[in-house]
Amino acid sequence: MVTTPAVDIIFFGGTGDLALRKLLPALYQADKAGLLHGDTRIFALGRKAIGRDGYLALLDERVKPRVNTDLDPDAWTRFNQRIHFNSLDAGRAEDYEQLLHDLGGVSERVTVCYLATAPHLFTPICMHLAAVGLNHPNVRVVLEKPLGHDLASSNAINADVAQYFSENQIYRIDHYLGKESVQNLMAIRFGNALFEPLWRREWIDNVQITIAEELGVEERGEFYDQTGALRDMLQSHLLQLLCIVAMEPPASLAEDAIRDEKLKVLKSLKAFTAEDVVTKTVRGQYQSGAIKGMPVTGYRQEHKVAANSNTETFVALQAEISNWRWAGVPFFLRTGKRMQERTAEIVINFRNVPHALFPMPIGLHSANRLVISLQPKESIRLYFLAKEPGDAMNLQSTYLNLDFHTTFKARWADAYERLLLDVIRGRLALFMRRDEQAQAWSWVEPIMRSWEQHSIAPRPYTAGTWGPAASGSLLARAAAVWHEET
Repeated sequence: MVTTPAVDIIFFGGTGDLALRKLLPALYQADKAGLLHGDTRIFALGRKAIGRDGYLALLDERVKPRVNTDLDPDAWTRFNQRIHFNSLDAGRAEDYEQLLHDLGGVSERVTVCYLATAPHLFTPICMHLAAVGLNHPNVRVVLEKPLGHDLASSNAINADVAQYFSENQIYRIDHYLGKESVQNLMAIRFGNALFEPLWRREWIDNVQITIAEELGVEERGEFYDQTGALRDMLQSHLLQLLCIVAMEPPASLAEDAIRDEKLKVLKSLKAFTAEDVVTKTVRGQYQSGAIKGMPVTGYRQEHKVAANSNTETFVALQAEISNWRWAGVPFFLRTGKRMQERTAEIVINFRNVPHALFPMPIGLHSANRLVISLQPKESIRLYFLAKEPGDAMNLQSTYLNLDFHTTFKARWADAYERLLLDVIRGRLALFMRRDEQAQAWSWVEPIMRSWEQHSIAPRPYTAGTWGPAASGSLLARAAAVWHEET
């Protein structure tokens, strides 16, 4: 069943939260499924000199519980045998010499360098990798978000990395693009005749894209207070999802054919004026409240968050795409922490029929909706009206449900697993190109600048709610409501 070449996978930040919570569990699942070549090796790098035995103990403590329901003792033993650990300081040249020695020298072997570190370390890591010859054509470097904090810093990091790696070696990852439901959105759009004629301004009233989290900032207070929801989530995840929804059909599934179409969407986004920022964006910050009955503190009381912080933990905005397909259709983007529930979804609200023969059910704004759920459970639902049983002509909203877990009996791959396998195979289609990223920052920057120049402070909202009341008002001005209110 092996479908990947022999590869060396190097995790910079191998003792960090991302590696232990997401990356290593994903690789274990791929290994258990027989997708990793028998000669694949995994090198975890960290500053602490804990040695291989210490690192394996860390895997037992942090990784094993995350795969416990799917734990296969033989697969776990095999996976552990692949693991190596190197103590490495990202800025110390001799540590890279030792890494090269442990790898067995420079070879033509496929090597994946995953930079699960702070962005300011990307440049020295790439420089030192190149210095020891680990930038040959079969080396691929994966860059985690956020890549910079604005357009200038993003451009600087990309320019630095480009000194040592070509563009086709650089994989800027957004794990939302690895989700099955996002891939199925493309399949539904471009593989069926049913939706494409309706996928335009004449038939779609509005589009809503939401990524809501119940969690607060946890142990990431210091990082998050310098970043905020706009940089952390909207300019990456939400804009990428918008591109998948709004892009034109690509000429093929080739990586640049898809990424060219996404770039066109980003270039078509209407720029925000200072007035637009006031009327079409909502900035929020959670206060103390309760999540599922459990009390939680406010953002300013979180560990390593400034007591007077004005960092936003919630953003909602109305975007517009200035092209023939989407002109006049509002795209509502929303993300926040400490929300009422954990969810990520794309909602396509179709226009109502031009002449209503039947009364619309009370409280229903859109009879026909396509809801693509990304988390916590991936599914696609098509809502429509149907007659209730009985002698009266009363209509009720119902839906057709494509539940992937029920419909498809094949093993379910995690988004990070899929994307890691794509890196190993050299597939770039689901990763951001440099010009895409620059265009996304160019669109977001006027919002950040206007917030700062006009001292637009975040609106408070109670933890466990759907954000500030102004978020609902944003949609009300367009005669719409958020999906959970219908």
